[in-house]
Amino acid sequence: MTPAQEAVAAALKSEHAAVYLYGVVEAFAAPTRRAEIATYAAEHRAQRDALARVLSAAGVEVPVAAAAYNPPEPVTDPVSAAKVAAAAEDDSAAAHRGVLTHGDGDGVRHLGVTGLGGAAVRGARWRAALGVAPVTAPFPGIRT
Repeated sequence: MTPAQEAVAAALKSEHAAVYLYGVVEAFAAPTRRAEIATYAAEHRAQRDALARVLSAAGVEVPVAAAAYNPPEPVTDPVSAAKVAAAAEDDSAAAHRGVLTHGDGDGVRHLGVTGLGGAAVRGARWRAALGVAPVTAPFPGIRT
């Protein structure tokens, strides 16, 4: 695989994890967040599918989802669910930043921008809901 394809595969894996984790988040989130969670999960599924199409079109084996993904902390209530959602968005942002860094065409870079931007916005919304400040990072997707 080329570096660009490896970055796309890594982003796809992060999307698989995000889709799974949003299912866990939904089970414990406040009922008032259900529509928002459904929207966010749909955005991750759309991004996942677009990344898979890029790899498939290049003749690269498309990584399949794992049977399960471990959340970074136990999910037992709405607060821990929101923390896991924010962490999933941070992971997604970091993976999509890799697509931007290594992307080898406008279409691939566009997917990186879409993924990074979406994850940054969703993550900020979760941090705002948690009362975390600041809600945004100066450079989304960069781990500090």
